[in-house]
Amino acid sequence: MKHRALIVLLLLAGCVTTTVGPPAPIPQPMAESVPPPPVSPVPLMWQPGHWDWTGSSYVWIPGQYVSTVGHSATWMPGYWDATASGWVWRPAHWV
Repeated sequence: MKHRALIVLLLLAGCVTTTVGPPAPIPQPMAESVPPPPVSPVPLMWQPGHWDWTGSSYVWIPGQYVSTVGHSATWMPGYWDATASGWVWRPAHWV
């Protein structure tokens, strides 16, 4: 009898679904004014803000300046990507 209960429990556990990413729709980006860059000995570029998923709600992550030192590639801003398993945040990176 214990084995039968264990088998039923394992079968039911396989029926549980989980959400991999946040639900749609992703909120529209907030309008943000780009402040003047800080005084810096290295070249900087503006990385725009974006919405982040906390597991229960979206929170706005403000933009910031990032260093371009050591990068000769093109900057790709972060974006939300709709995948088969849900929405996934693709962070900003150099291409």
